[in-house]
Amino acid sequence: MARPRDTTIDAKVLAAAAEELRTGGYDGLSIDRVAERAGVAKTTLYRRWPSKAELVVALISTLRADVPFEPSDDPRRDLTDLVTAIAANLAATPPSLVADLAAAAARDPRVGDSVRALWADRHSAVTAVVAKAQEAGLVLDHVAPGVLVDQLAGPLYYRLLVTGEPLTPDYARTLVASVLGPEES
Repeated sequence: MARPRDTTIDAKVLAAAAEELRTGGYDGLSIDRVAERAGVAKTTLYRRWPSKAELVVALISTLRADVPFEPSDDPRRDLTDLVTAIAANLAATPPSLVADLAAAAARDPRVGDSVRALWADRHSAVTAVVAKAQEAGLVLDHVAPGVLVDQLAGPLYYRLLVTGEPLTPDYARTLVASVLGPEES
């Protein structure tokens, strides 16, 4: 019978991979250095993640898990909570790491396909909330729900990677209001 997987090792390896990405980017990510930094054997690392791309996808998955999304019956609150959580998560993540992960997804088809698959369920769930908001009359229905989701998330990445302006809860609420309109009193 196999031993259960030690999740503390997973956490150490993913933290080491994030640090390696911060210092050397995706192209400079070395499995040897990740294993050394995490204090594990390369074989341990390769048993869990057979390639650098799979290791990076696992890292991205943990970043996504830091932003839970459980829709309720209040689309405005759901979208405000989600956009605020994404903004807080991004604000706590070095922009260079986000840029390197995005670049890796663009350059390496395995990473790109995995990242898109990883986010497909989340995008679908958020799109459903936006569609529900449209049905409730909170959002004009002349725009596809997926485009509205892009309008909520895209500016966060633009601020993080391009303008460097802060990602505050007020900014997140402003984004939601720009899509849903002002909250009725």
